[in-house]
Amino acid sequence: MPGVLCVGIATQDYVFAVDVMPATAEKHRARDLAVVGGGIAATAAVAVSRLGGRAMLITRLGDDAVGEAIVAALAQDGVDCSLAPRTPGRRSPQSSVIVDAKGERLVVSYSDPAMPACLDAIPSRLPPGVEAVMADTRWEEGGLQAFAAARASAGVGVLDADRAPALGGLTEAATHVAYGAQALREMTGRDDVRAALADAASVASNWVAVTDGERGVYFTENGQIAHEPAFPITPVDTLGAGDVFHGALALGLAEGMGERLAVRFASAAAAIKCTRFGGRAGAPTRDEVDALMRRAA
Repeated sequence: MPGVLCVGIATQDYVFAVDVMPATAEKHRARDLAVVGGGIAATAAVAVSRLGGRAMLITRLGDDAVGEAIVAALAQDGVDCSLAPRTPGRRSPQSSVIVDAKGERLVVSYSDPAMPACLDAIPSRLPPGVEAVMADTRWEEGGLQAFAAARASAGVGVLDADRAPALGGLTEAATHVAYGAQALREMTGRDDVRAALADAASVASNWVAVTDGERGVYFTENGQIAHEPAFPITPVDTLGAGDVFHGALALGLAEGMGERLAVRFASAAAAIKCTRFGGRAGAPTRDEVDALMRRAA
């Protein structure tokens, strides 16, 4: 299977399940708890591995116990972290996540502001067998350099733009950009995501899309804005769903799928994840995704 190099953040997540999202500054009791690895790029890498692809991850970690736990969990899921730098004296990223009965989540995260750039960890060309890069906006310099490696190797570069990039040229460096609905609304000033995507597409030279939860995915196709509906599910936990989507999208493109089929494939993977509590622990296998796509055909 083709490989995907994921570049960006990896975290240790503490996921608390509650009935109602807390709105007051007092003690609250959770009905469930999952301690699980998280982070956009890391969760995308796990999704790639569980879907049958070769997953590599370059992320910046400290030399602390949290970093050890992050790497150990990723190794159990078959993710290659051999290129990920570990910086002495720095703290690895962590997040506290609250998930309510509707599956919505509130995230409080920490990343060490003194973490160095570590750009020498990014290769100038993709490793053998790697056909795509998936990068997030939490390590934009690393993503920009990884997209350059993808272009130098005639590979695919997928940007998870869940927020507007601060680094100029990042969206242009990717071959495929998938925005989060909120990020695209903020960037364009439009509430209607289809119209917002049309605005973004009018000035883009690459493929662009926007994920809009239960309303599905809008994307460019033959000069028009196309739509792929979401799979109907009852959500339990949406944490990591977008990350799974982007990892699956990158793998689908690396396998040679057309954009529409890759969006459908990624949507199925994200839908299954939403039906399971525990963040990326709910990322599905290839057999599960294939079965859902067959049932929905």
